[in-house]
Amino acid sequence: MTNHSETPGSSENGDISQAAPPDRAHRTPHAGPEDEHQVTLRTPAELADALPYLLGYRPEDSIVLAALRDRDGRGRFGGRARLGIPASPDDWAGAAGQLVHGLVTGSERRGVRPEQMVAYLCQEPGRGETGRDVMERLRPLAQKLRGECGALDIPVVEALCISDGRFWSYCCDAEACCPAEGLPMGPPGTSVLAAAATYAGIQVRGSLSELRVRMLPREDAVAVEQAAALDATAATLVSRILDADGRAEVAEETLESAERIMRRLAEAPCVSGVPAEDLRDDRLLGHDEAAALILGLQDRTTRDRAAAWMEGDEAAPALRLWRALARRCVGPYGEHAAAPLTLAGWVAWSAGDELEAREALAMALGADPDYLFARLLHQACNEGLDPESIRRCLREGREGGEGAADATADDDAHDGPSTGREPVRPSTVSASGDRRRTRSPATSRAVRRPRGRRPQAGRGRAGQSTGAKGVASAPETGRRGPGDVDGSHESAASPTSHT
Repeated sequence: MTNHSETPGSSENGDISQAAPPDRAHRTPHAGPEDEHQVTLRTPAELADALPYLLGYRPEDSIVLAALRDRDGRGRFGGRARLGIPASPDDWAGAAGQLVHGLVTGSERRGVRPEQMVAYLCQEPGRGETGRDVMERLRPLAQKLRGECGALDIPVVEALCISDGRFWSYCCDAEACCPAEGLPMGPPGTSVLAAAATYAGIQVRGSLSELRVRMLPREDAVAVEQAAALDATAATLVSRILDADGRAEVAEETLESAERIMRRLAEAPCVSGVPAEDLRDDRLLGHDEAAALILGLQDRTTRDRAAAWMEGDEAAPALRLWRALARRCVGPYGEHAAAPLTLAGWVAWSAGDELEAREALAMALGADPDYLFARLLHQACNEGLDPESIRRCLREGREGGEGAADATADDDAHDGPSTGREPVRPSTVSASGDRRRTRSPATSRAVRRPRGRRPQAGRGRAGQSTGAKGVASAPETGRRGPGDVDGSHESAASPTSHT
């Protein structure tokens, strides 16, 4: 079952809201940990309005749980978890159990067990449906969420359905406050909570799909040209990487090319709007340049060295480059997106953007579920760890004139840890956490070939530029890809998504 949860903040800081159990009154801190400004949320309407500020974006086709815990006699929002609504009602029970147990388990690991829950179901009407139809159709899912929470002695104090610009409460049937036709959502950004969030610097970044599209493979005519360039480059580059001397040369060429393009991006004129920014960056990156970088970054050591561009003036152009490369992993090269997506997630996390970091790392695991660097970063980010320890390791490697690790990646372990089935050879652990063994370059699979064919020079594939498997739709289907967590957290390898 898929799950991806994405939201800024940790369950430890209660960064958005507090909730008082008896009368469903909720208070939101926006300043320091003690004497912050607060906003009181007392009604279902105010809770519905709070959802984008809890997550940092407007969820689509989503189940969202927000844990509440007591603090100084008041309820306070803790961890949040999001999961795509499964298309089949047969999967709803599993999804509800997965989400509830994952959030509670993650919270308990952090020493803060939820005492109450607020549940949200967000889905737009299908053809011929109304918002109320959606609410009634999803009612069994709301009941399953309430049942799973009740089995753990955690009451759901409010369960809301948000659809077609209106909301309904599954917990209140009083016509005076929760009429059968629902109530309209207020215009975005007009509530007291919106004003307080703006004052506190909390941003709502549109929908999750708008963030994801920046890192999805292109599906236009240019994708065919890019696939042809990847074919041609792979035909010559793979054999060089499998040679000991050639591998070192390719690594240096890859890093020099990346630095040159980063300077080009940094010097590019500013444009207005995210789509225009990405289009500008795409135009500044040639097909052959992108192909060489994508294939060169499949070498784990080269990727680790590129990860050192994570702070200062290098961070912004590096993030733009990794996004642009992820968009070029077209057609059968979708699996190759794991490297640039992981680098994008790492730079975003290092820069403090946990929302983009989690999404990029989840997409990397959608492209390659066994990509250890992404798994470890995903887990660390979800656990609320400080990225400074990784930055320090990368700085030390850079100052020493080497990357995060010099040894050849143990690609037979698929970027993963030793299984213990054979004697462990001398090894090192890179800043990314990859276990590396010294191996013959001739047997190392430093660069993957696209699945289903051998690369051939100059041959593109029309109609195959569908992107990395599981990336485009993984977070929304409730079926593909790893979990994504924030606040109360599970392992990144777990399918449960926590926020």
